[in-house]
Amino acid sequence: MTTRRRALGALPMLALAAPALGQEAWPARPVTLVVPWAPGGSTDTLARILAQRVAADVGQPILVDNRPGASGTVGHLSVARARPDGYTLLIGTNSTYAMAPHLLDSIPYDNERGFTPLGLLAYTPQYLCVHPALPARDVAGLLAHARANPGRLSYSSSGAGSSAHLAVELFNAMAGIDMLHVPYRGGAPALQALIANEVQFSAVDAVSALQPMRAGAVRAVAVSSRERQPTAPDVPTVRESGLPEFECSTDFALFAPPELPALLVARIHGAFAAALRAPEVRERLDTLAILPVAGAPGDFAAYQRRESEKWGGIIRARNIRPG
Repeated sequence: MTTRRRALGALPMLALAAPALGQEAWPARPVTLVVPWAPGGSTDTLARILAQRVAADVGQPILVDNRPGASGTVGHLSVARARPDGYTLLIGTNSTYAMAPHLLDSIPYDNERGFTPLGLLAYTPQYLCVHPALPARDVAGLLAHARANPGRLSYSSSGAGSSAHLAVELFNAMAGIDMLHVPYRGGAPALQALIANEVQFSAVDAVSALQPMRAGAVRAVAVSSRERQPTAPDVPTVRESGLPEFECSTDFALFAPPELPALLVARIHGAFAAALRAPEVRERLDTLAILPVAGAPGDFAAYQRRESEKWGGIIRARNIRPG
């Protein structure tokens, strides 16, 4: 969280670099922004909010192109093979750029050198939610119930090897418990399974969790971020609930094809950083519990290594395989 705050604090300086690049022609025509997931999820939502604002600022359409498949690698591959001219971009998540390489036997591109990273854009935490019929009202109650009823609790996810799956496995490993994993084909059916009490637990992205939480359809026992979230300030963090090392989120990053020229890196990063500062964008993201970051491109490699080591360790320790 401290690093993310520093990144946000640097935005005014980054914005100053944009006018110096005014002589560059980018963009002289529409830009394609690839989303490696189906429409309607948190990545797609963020992409469309930013595309609208960036298009208004740069005077060219930013066209969102959904290319789901193969744990996000289909969309990533399409960008890895594109020309490095600034007209094909990608919003990826840590489920693909930090988790997929450890889950899949192979991926059809070089995960580290196959892209030009333009920096983190934003992140959204996950709410650890139970069905209201479960007596647990906090993490301590959940753990007590799980230990008193071994093998009787199940949890949903958007698929084997998904970020929701790994978040619960990280929780299980740190808490010393086991719950039965029930994978579904996407986040929406996984959430509906929890609401219907087909399962008792799930880690749900804040974008999807807030409305059913407020309606009483699910009960959040904790949030996965380092600090409590202003959209649900009464929900404690997992860290303050007895697992001080626990932290995870869905992190969104911007990429371009490999070998993108440095001037274009600065120009494109500046355009998206400016969009993240726009009041109407911040307001829309706040309501969705998506928190802007706008990290510097040069900081991404170290961050990616940390995420890869973290999730690679849990994937190996829990013997997780994709569905």
